[in-house]
Amino acid sequence: YLRPIQIWGRILFRLSRTKPDLRAGPARRPIEGEWILPAPRPASMRSPTRFRFLNVEGELVKPGDWNSEAFAKLWLYNLHYFDDLNAEAATERVDWHRALINRWIEENPPGTGNGWEPYPLSLRIINWIKWHFSGSELDATASHSLAVQVRFLMCRLERHILGNHLFVNAKALVFAGCFFEGKEAKGWLLNGLSILDCQIPEQILGDGGQFERSTMYHALSYEDMLDLLNLSKAFPSQFDALEMGPREWGKVIEGMGRWLRVMCHPDGEIAFFNDAAIGIAPSPGHLFDYARRLGLPDSRLNKEFYHLDSTGYIRICKGEAVLLIDVAPIGPDYLPGHAHADTLSYEVSLYGKRVLVNSGTSRYGSGPKREWERSTAAHNTVEVNRQSSSETWSGFRVARRAYPFDVSIEQKGETQIVEAAHDGFCRLPGQPVHRRRWILNEKQLEVYDTIDGKFDHAVSRLYLQPDVLINHNKSRGSIYWGDHKAYWEISSSNSVLEANHWHPEFGSSIANKCLVTAITPSEPSCRFKMEWD
Repeated sequence: YLRPIQIWGRILFRLSRTKPDLRAGPARRPIEGEWILPAPRPASMRSPTRFRFLNVEGELVKPGDWNSEAFAKLWLYNLHYFDDLNAEAATERVDWHRALINRWIEENPPGTGNGWEPYPLSLRIINWIKWHFSGSELDATASHSLAVQVRFLMCRLERHILGNHLFVNAKALVFAGCFFEGKEAKGWLLNGLSILDCQIPEQILGDGGQFERSTMYHALSYEDMLDLLNLSKAFPSQFDALEMGPREWGKVIEGMGRWLRVMCHPDGEIAFFNDAAIGIAPSPGHLFDYARRLGLPDSRLNKEFYHLDSTGYIRICKGEAVLLIDVAPIGPDYLPGHAHADTLSYEVSLYGKRVLVNSGTSRYGSGPKREWERSTAAHNTVEVNRQSSSETWSGFRVARRAYPFDVSIEQKGETQIVEAAHDGFCRLPGQPVHRRRWILNEKQLEVYDTIDGKFDHAVSRLYLQPDVLINHNKSRGSIYWGDHKAYWEISSSNSVLEANHWHPEFGSSIANKCLVTAITPSEPSCRFKMEWD
């Protein structure tokens, strides 16, 4: 599935040995317009040496701790991002930040360690410059280090990965090209803008969604585009000659904002499709506030039904119910690293509260937990012959993958009906096909599952949000939360209630319940019905 540039890029990336360029950096460019305060994240610095990332706290005591094997790779990446420079109440920690920047320069020799890998390198370049624009000045030593970092990045662009990695590399070059002036800085700027000219129309699809189909990475890309628009307002002369410049970016950003609103629950946070966790990107609310500060129109949701046909998601609102449906491919074929085997899964909110949820994402890397979280078994959909609909493996790999088809949408009076199927199980003996129909009105949701073709065993799973309690009596029961209650029933008596876990954030695991229903060759269909007052 890889593109040729990814194959050659991997070879060249591994073979190349980039030597840091330690020459003095270009002069800094004076800001022309106004820099708008960006969207903040939660603070991650607990003290000048203590940090909390991914719900894990750690201490930075000695120089080797920047690359300590005692911490997970992603935790160390976060340490090198410097997100806290632009986090909530960042101005109260300016002295900590300045000391941390100086310490990073002293303890991370050019070209060595996690901090010099292209992705954390790009995010740090951006965060240092945003911190400077927001009123905290980078000194001469930090400016020189910044130039050395940008030169190193120019030789390590992640064309072998593409996707959000290359996008963030390009964004860093654009930020550096505006922060500095002169011929070298102009080269960084033009290189970054050239990449963005190709990547924006490829990565942001017609319905406004980011092409990896992860709600979390969409929010991160939305932030990226808002930051770029912000930069263009601060340095308008550097963007005047662009064919696809800030004016076109504004239209793209508006579509991205609408997509994010559609894919949020009534609680204001993202739904969990593919890699998705709360707390990695700024909250949707902070992103929408940022867009308003940049002068973009506020696109509120005003319809009961949205079909994001380019990315493949559907949202239906009926009375107090919100139904979010995945009828999407897992992502771009050449870049499925953040994909889950969640085809035809769905999530439900009632009375503003999440009720049925996918299991979320608690970690990266490789291992049984990561593999389970990406599997079909971790989602509100059907598993056949104990196989996932798409063959997710290792930490970020997918072999054969499911493609949805026969997607149809019908309105009957006040009832919305969605149908879809996928071919992910056609690789199995008997070539089984999972078909699903959702029927939603103001007081009731019905979900019909059918397995066409031969199979040995199938399982439908429905995960409850941990605060939702359930009464279970074989094929029927009730669920309740706060002052609300709903009744459910399943057409099969082969249902059991199992203990499991929900992962709304990285490093978080909260006990919940899963309703598991067996689907047999003798009875290859199943109906789940839920009613509420």
